[in-house]
Amino acid sequence: MKYARLVWAGLWRKKARTLLTMVSVAVAFLLFGLLHGIGRGLNNVIDHLNGKRLFTASRYAPLEGIPLAHRDRIARVPGVTGVAPWVYGGAYYRDRRNALGVFATDPATLFRLYHEFKIAPEQLQAMQRTRAGALITKELAAQYKWKVGDAVPIGTSLWPAKDGRTTYTFEVVGIYDRGRTPLNAFLINYDYLDEERWAGTGTAHYYVVGIDDPRRADAVSRAIDAQFANSPHETRTQTEQAYLASSLKQIADVDLIVKSIVGAVFFTLLLLTGTIMMQSVRDRVAELAVLKAVGFTDGKVAAFVVAEALVLCLVSAGAGLALARLVFARFAGMIGVVNMPPSVIATGIAVAVALAAISGLLPAARARRIVVAEALARR
Repeated sequence: MKYARLVWAGLWRKKARTLLTMVSVAVAFLLFGLLHGIGRGLNNVIDHLNGKRLFTASRYAPLEGIPLAHRDRIARVPGVTGVAPWVYGGAYYRDRRNALGVFATDPATLFRLYHEFKIAPEQLQAMQRTRAGALITKELAAQYKWKVGDAVPIGTSLWPAKDGRTTYTFEVVGIYDRGRTPLNAFLINYDYLDEERWAGTGTAHYYVVGIDDPRRADAVSRAIDAQFANSPHETRTQTEQAYLASSLKQIADVDLIVKSIVGAVFFTLLLLTGTIMMQSVRDRVAELAVLKAVGFTDGKVAAFVVAEALVLCLVSAGAGLALARLVFARFAGMIGVVNMPPSVIATGIAVAVALAAISGLLPAARARRIVVAEALARR
């Protein structure tokens, strides 16, 4: 610690250069925190999903849906405790750019299957009495300032009504806590949508299936799919974890994207910091020679250079990771249950240490080889 001031003074010898380098490193770690936070957060969500839920969809064309008649047949499979239809609304609030997760289902059954959902019993009963009712998450209520009793106009690009309108008005009858699930959903009654829409009647995009024993998930899945084998509407049943993971893969390989972007950024950053540290040593050859002349060993001078790189990278990385954490906190309602796990911060610090060690290696070796007489003679 007694040499901390010396390290700090050497680091800020060129203030503008050091400041710009620190900003570059901080931005890189901000990107690292955001991307890895989203990736790890999604993996955590998938890992914590309930093993007692299955998802049944069309085997070959999930978006075309499967007949409602499948529901009763699925419900009769041994081990099944409940079946709820699920229809994606393709919805928006006020503007098409303002997409909203509206889903038509049987709320009473769905809330039995999703034990994580918490809602006042009277609100769930009100939903059953109100054809055009809606249940919303606490996050949606906070985001749009909605409350129980509000009439909310919802537009849809998928389900125009029989009279030609593309906007439905729903009454908010309940606000629920979704727990750790990723479903930040605006729930409406399936029966109401099915009666009002002019296309797709009598079908659902998929069914949420509850089972009594997660250890029998594969057996129950095979039994469900066997009922519809070689029929016009064959099904594919998966666990909730497998379904969400495959859905994410269809959108993009998040892990591959994260690793590719972060890898490219840090390779560039390694070249940048290494070049900056090497230039810093070149500018201070005489000063480092003086340190050796007054008794500092070659190893100690080299350690000063590595320490400067370590301070530069750790301070900048800490700022970038802290900013990433603030971004997650600021947009918690939008991001939902996905957040930046502590493991991302730990990994970021480890990467910063490795970056400092690698980028400071050659400059430290250069400082170690300085010959006092030659360096001072050239001054």
